[in-house]
Amino acid sequence: MDLLADWLYLIIGIAVVAVLAITGLVVSSKRRRGTPPAAPSAPPREVPTQVPDQEVSDLDTAPAEPAVEAPAAPSAPTLDKPEGTQSRLVRLRQRLAGSQGALGKGLLALLSRDKLDEDTWEDLEDVLLTADIGVAPTQELTEKLRTRLRVEGSSAADARTVLREELVNLVDPTMDRRLSVSGDDGKPGVVLVVGVNGAGKTTSVGKIARILVAEEKQVVLGAADTFRAAAVEQLQTWGDRVGVPVIRGTEGSDPASVAFEAVKQGVDENRDVVLIDTAGRLQNKAGLMDELGKIKRVIEKQAPVTEVLLVLDATTGQNGMMQARVFSEAVNVTGIVLTKLDGSAKGGIVVAVQRELGVPVKLVGLGEGPDDLAPFDAEAFVDALLG
Repeated sequence: MDLLADWLYLIIGIAVVAVLAITGLVVSSKRRRGTPPAAPSAPPREVPTQVPDQEVSDLDTAPAEPAVEAPAAPSAPTLDKPEGTQSRLVRLRQRLAGSQGALGKGLLALLSRDKLDEDTWEDLEDVLLTADIGVAPTQELTEKLRTRLRVEGSSAADARTVLREELVNLVDPTMDRRLSVSGDDGKPGVVLVVGVNGAGKTTSVGKIARILVAEEKQVVLGAADTFRAAAVEQLQTWGDRVGVPVIRGTEGSDPASVAFEAVKQGVDENRDVVLIDTAGRLQNKAGLMDELGKIKRVIEKQAPVTEVLLVLDATTGQNGMMQARVFSEAVNVTGIVLTKLDGSAKGGIVVAVQRELGVPVKLVGLGEGPDDLAPFDAEAFVDALLG
């Protein structure tokens, strides 16, 4: 009976354990099916180890973008400061004395001879003709010197005084050598610059611009030499150096239209002076000479031309005289710019060209420097000839 009871308790215990095990398996299975997976945890935020000049409370705010420096504005180009008239006149005397003194010394040596015979006067005429003074002015000067030295004496001092006075009279100090650069009715003065190839025309235009800027004039340059790209670029360089605008067209464009636009801008901007550079041309080319007349007519639809400057090479002698005649017929030349005067003893071209055209030499070129163009002064010129 006891044995039976023991077996009964054992069976009941095994049944209880089995029931508990099954129940545990069922609960575990339900948990695996019904519970969603846990969300991944956010990675920890990195905190800088050093935060200079910043409070901890500012860490939650977005960091400010670094400041970007604005590019520095390009500096204005440094402009040349052209020389004034007085310093140019000083250089005129110095340069002419160094290069033209041989002519004056030759004349004084002849006039200081003990005896002024016919051979002496013939030699003096030869010296004057070689200096390109021209036949008529040479004969006129010789006769005046003969008369005065016969009456007033022929010592060296007398000869020098008489020669100086007669040369000054020959060069004619009474001519008005001022540049006509003032227009009427508020319009700018218009200066048309003409000449043959190689005379230094474009360079002279640039140097004239420097003279006007030194006089505090507001200038516009017109690059109407449209046949040579090099001439346009050269003029642009001259303008840039003194802050003067340059009106230019495409290569081969109508030069009259470029000149017209330059004068138009001068009028619109109330400029003082418009300088027009034209293409170099041979005096025997009728078509090119006619073109100068067209340029002048087109310009005068905007404003009158106040000055026509003919640029001549002082070393060309009588060929320069032929050029002067033809250009004067085409555009009514009002003044002469004589270049390369420092390189030759042929300063007599000043007298010859003035006699031929009846217009004054207004400017003379004395060298290659940017300010080596000076207003012509009759007395300074003669003093330089005589050393």
